[in-house]
Amino acid sequence: MKFGPVPVANAKGTVLAHSVRLNSGRLRKGVLLEASHIAALREAGVAQVVVARLDANDVAENDAAAALAQAVLGDGRGLQVTAPFTGRVNLLATGPGVVQLDVAALEAVNAVDPMITIATVPAQGQLATGGMAATIKIISYAVSDSALSAAVAAAGSGAISLANPVLRTATLIITDIPGGPADKGRKAIEDRLAALDMQLDAVVLVAHDESALAAEIATAQSDLVLVLTGSATSDLADVAPSALRRAGGRVLRFGMPVDPGNLLFVGDLGERPVIGLPGCARSPALNGVDWVLSRIVCGVPVTASDIAGMGVGGLLKEIPSRPQPRRGGKA
Repeated sequence: MKFGPVPVANAKGTVLAHSVRLNSGRLRKGVLLEASHIAALREAGVAQVVVARLDANDVAENDAAAALAQAVLGDGRGLQVTAPFTGRVNLLATGPGVVQLDVAALEAVNAVDPMITIATVPAQGQLATGGMAATIKIISYAVSDSALSAAVAAAGSGAISLANPVLRTATLIITDIPGGPADKGRKAIEDRLAALDMQLDAVVLVAHDESALAAEIATAQSDLVLVLTGSATSDLADVAPSALRRAGGRVLRFGMPVDPGNLLFVGDLGERPVIGLPGCARSPALNGVDWVLSRIVCGVPVTASDIAGMGVGGLLKEIPSRPQPRRGGKA
């Protein structure tokens, strides 16, 4: 591609690089200059324009962006491609879900040519319907076919996808203590589930007692069991983890390096996942619950190692009811 100023008389068939004001209206950058455009430029007294002239081996920006978008999308799971415009294509969620990325492939694409770019949301980020997972942008007006071929090859097939919800119903079991919060926060939890197309089909209030809680866990029939205790779970031998084991289930991980969210635990009862919610689940603000809940609902495995890896980037905003607890005391 050749870029630079040319006389208007020689500009037919080139791409206008900078917008130009005409006697009537404006000729915007990116337009392929035709005879009518040349006439309008001359009428406006414009003698010279800055243009891009594509070589025989160049691929125009929109065509290049569309080709790369199809490559990274693969089978198209959970995402749709927008029409290319000014060298940009967006990948949008067709429903709620969790973004899955082949980070190595995407980094390889971005290393091919500075004019070929892909920007994404963070891996495992939760999206609502219509949310943008990625944008593919060709910075210049064209790229060489060899660079585009290399980028498409680096992308493989399916470097970006969306895992959609596979669980549909949840039971929320809340333990109560004298003077405790009772079912405060139920709406925040219900809203989280609704954002993932899930239904909260049972809410049970039970005494903060291991035996009573174990009985409710054992009889829950929903796809997912959520446990919110009136008194914070502070040890693996505390009421909620012990109740899950008494019911015949397993605790796979207690504690997470995300704040707010430290006191979360995950486990299962047979094929049914169980999440022990920390107190911050009562708040609608982003916390560690969101990172674990969305993945489990969408069928993305969450191992102890996965949770351990959430610590980098896991220092989230303070909630208003708990102002700056880590700033007091000694340094």
